[in-house]
Amino acid sequence: MTNIEIYSKGYCPFCKRTKATLSNLGLEFTEYDITDNDTLRAEMIERSNRKTVPQVFIEGHHIGGSDDFHQALSNDLLAQFRNRKTSEHAL
Repeated sequence: MTNIEIYSKGYCPFCKRTKATLSNLGLEFTEYDITDNDTLRAEMIERSNRKTVPQVFIEGHHIGGSDDFHQALSNDLLAQFRNRKTSEHAL
């Protein structure tokens, strides 16, 4: 199973769009809501070197924010993970 993590804030439209895209692709993800959590916010900044949300990680690899995520999507990066997930279930 592919490990996808997303740091987000509840009111962020870019976060909602990114999470909806992941859900529409049938990909499960772990969400870290940093809205009122300074510890998670500091963790996100340390991992990504960015202060904006969302921040997306796949298998521990930092993909980036919303624009970066959607660029990766258009470059078939997520399709590769979906194909791998399907192959794992076939075993």
